[in-house]
Amino acid sequence: MASILIKSATIVNEGRIIVSDIFVKNGIIEQIGANLNMLADKEINAEGLHLFPGCIDDQVHFREPGLTHKADIFTESRAAIAGGITSFMEMPNTVPNTLTQELLAHKYEIGARSSAANYSFFMGAGNDNLEEVLKTDPKNVCGIKVFMGSSTGNMLVDNEKTLEGIFSHAPILVATHCEDEATIRSNAAHFKELYGDNLTPDMHPLIRNAESCYISSSFAVGLAKKYNTRLHILHISTAIETSLFDNSIPLSQKRITAEACIHHLWFTDADYASKGNWIKWNPAIKSAADRDAVFQAVLDDHIDIIATDHAPHTIEEKSQDYKNAPSGGPLVQHALIAMLELYKKGKISLEKIVEKMAHSPAICFQVDKRGFIREGYWADLVLVDLNKSYAVNRNNVLSKCGWSPFEGEVFSSSVVSTIVSGTLVYENGQIKNGIYGKRLAFDR
Repeated sequence: MASILIKSATIVNEGRIIVSDIFVKNGIIEQIGANLNMLADKEINAEGLHLFPGCIDDQVHFREPGLTHKADIFTESRAAIAGGITSFMEMPNTVPNTLTQELLAHKYEIGARSSAANYSFFMGAGNDNLEEVLKTDPKNVCGIKVFMGSSTGNMLVDNEKTLEGIFSHAPILVATHCEDEATIRSNAAHFKELYGDNLTPDMHPLIRNAESCYISSSFAVGLAKKYNTRLHILHISTAIETSLFDNSIPLSQKRITAEACIHHLWFTDADYASKGNWIKWNPAIKSAADRDAVFQAVLDDHIDIIATDHAPHTIEEKSQDYKNAPSGGPLVQHALIAMLELYKKGKISLEKIVEKMAHSPAICFQVDKRGFIREGYWADLVLVDLNKSYAVNRNNVLSKCGWSPFEGEVFSSSVVSTIVSGTLVYENGQIKNGIYGKRLAFDR
């Protein structure tokens, strides 16, 4: 593991922006200070560049095992690295669904031999695997995932007795997808009665509407308050849901937390006219008012984390008609530079981006020695050039699916280098061959 000396970087970390040097040895940040003169195997002149702690994405779908025609851990972890995401937490709706400890262990084996980024995998909850769920080790698994609304895959948990068992006995954080299934089915039946099979993407936020989200999210919050569950609600997409969360106490003391995703902070229902199924997600992208309210909730700390819900499907799958096109799309490669674009537009500070994409995921999940630029912590670092543009097209998309909802966008910032656990893995558009990711540990 080569030593690295980063010189004259503009470091964005823990609410401050300073110019300093960083010395990395044996994977760890050994020293931070001005005018460091250690001998290193690699020296990086970072003058004029900004240095962030590596982003931690708490919600990705890398599709392995079983759906590797869409994506796999090798390809998607490399796309993440190119986008400045150095650690990811991956979801259990693979094939087979990750519903046993044996299947969970198998995914960790795949990560160990395939991932360019640091990794963790959620244990999946179903209607009849509570015993397996309760075996989950808090020290080396990020959390338990509960689909309280059907999405890609068949993991809907709608048995109230099972939900009570999970929320009352879960040994670690419970992360939920919240959409009320009865409301969605009723809305879908109504639109089918009106339009038959001629449904279009702009109907998606009307079928999977704000009411369906709020009914489910508020039910989850009620259960969590009843049992003092450590609850984390994923991909908040509506204004009304933001009222469910508290910003009066520090994140480390919260029992109920929430996440917003890039697509819900960027797109609105007006974009279905041009983007169609390419921005079909569950929960749906909704109105500009919803987007703006979710963004404000991120800024004022009602919402704690910015993530991606990276969920690739093939071009052929997404090119089908609305009814048959699956929900989800790739985002890890462009999430950070999309947020930097919003910084350039004056909507968010660099310090807040780092807080929501690196610090807060580390605090929320109690990730051990990552998410911050601190001496003694793992060196997960990202150098960005705020003045080097990056045009997104299908030729430079690294996700296996080969497309991006940001195609045609010219971002005004670029990721220059990414260091994962002390190894320079990505530099000037090139990814070093090899497996550099480490299994995340949790200080619980």
